[in-house]
Amino acid sequence: MKKVITYGTYDLLHQGHINLLRRAKGLGDYLIVGVTTDKYDYERGKLNVRNNVVERIKAIEETGLADKIIIEEYVGQKIDDIQKYDVDIFAVGSDWEGEFDYLRDYCEVVYLPRTEGVSSTQLREESMPEVRLGIIGTGSIARRMVEESKYVSGISITAVFNPDIQEAIAFSQKYNIPQVFDNIEDFSNVISAAYVASPHPTHYPYTKYLLNRGIHVLNELPFSLKESEARDLFEIADSRNLVLMDAIKTAYCPAFKHMVSLIKSGLIGEVVDVEAAQSTLEQTPRKLDATQAGGGMSEDASFSLLPIMMLLGDNYTDIRFVSKMKDGVDIYTYCSLVYPTATASFKIGLGIKTEGDLVVSGTKGYLYVPAPWWKPSYFEARFEDISKNKKYFYAYEGEGLRYELQEFVTSIFYSKKHNVQLPHSLTISMARVQEDFHSGKNRVIID
Repeated sequence: MKKVITYGTYDLLHQGHINLLRRAKGLGDYLIVGVTTDKYDYERGKLNVRNNVVERIKAIEETGLADKIIIEEYVGQKIDDIQKYDVDIFAVGSDWEGEFDYLRDYCEVVYLPRTEGVSSTQLREESMPEVRLGIIGTGSIARRMVEESKYVSGISITAVFNPDIQEAIAFSQKYNIPQVFDNIEDFSNVISAAYVASPHPTHYPYTKYLLNRGIHVLNELPFSLKESEARDLFEIADSRNLVLMDAIKTAYCPAFKHMVSLIKSGLIGEVVDVEAAQSTLEQTPRKLDATQAGGGMSEDASFSLLPIMMLLGDNYTDIRFVSKMKDGVDIYTYCSLVYPTATASFKIGLGIKTEGDLVVSGTKGYLYVPAPWWKPSYFEARFEDISKNKKYFYAYEGEGLRYELQEFVTSIFYSKKHNVQLPHSLTISMARVQEDFHSGKNRVIID
């Protein structure tokens, strides 16, 4: 009996998939179909899969073409499966020509012609109303977002806004953005969603204006420098059934999400301490400008507060700051938080370098994420019995902004106002920490 194996995501199963499965089955007597898991798809950058793995398996079953359906969960599994099932032929669409030649050491490899004019990507784009995204701000983070948007379907960057029209024009010409504005009202008339990446003090007024115009908003960090403002924004978004998201990219990437799940499931026992650190030697004029709310806390505290509050919540009973200042902004801050059953701390450096790792201590072991922990592609669970230590590896594609942008677009499409990856209550609490710091509450200044 000649066995054939093929693999795919099979999202929104269409005639092209069915034709390929028929051709694969025609190559032998027994067809094995590998269906990728949701987790594996996400890790390898397939961010737009519409059907979950259960739905995709059911769709394959209903074709009646598969003699056996298996799950593909990891890189390198194809070789394992070919050997495990004694496969004679590996078949895949011709759009992968040459990619799987390495499997010829294990079986015959056949590239099958694909059906032109139909694809899951095309179907997703046709069924998902395009999000017309406008960008407020033309700085470095906005430039990175434009590049990252190329990897997310269902979105089109249609406009850029900057009060300095020359800056906006230069940005639009460099990135081929069709419309340019220095008037916020005209800008809001041509978009359905906005990415706010303007100077920190303007996040609140711009976001509030856009929400009141019925526009979904992805608000760059710091989301807000005042608790009342953050609360106000979410109340407006909820009242108008709009998506409002905090743009902390780490919250939406595969490794961080899985890390939080593992810890909450009890992998290292009860969490008793979280230590985070982030620093850079870069000191740009804007980051040191007090009038633009510069300084280490404004720039990076949101990242360090993310694992602390995701794991311990926001019911801390005490918070303290120690800072080193320069030109009215903090270039180094150490913050400690006390919880009823745990402690936490973080260090922020701006022109001062420290080890940028993350350590979560528990009653059974601890979890270690090496620098730069906020761009996680690897972490390790460590125990007193080192034979139980385990390393976890994940993809972290590009700048990581594509993960938050995909979450934003998906939330709009499915009307998901409340994001489980980063609850609104925690964003509000992060704004409270910022407000306490900038007001000088419980803060000591060192020379």
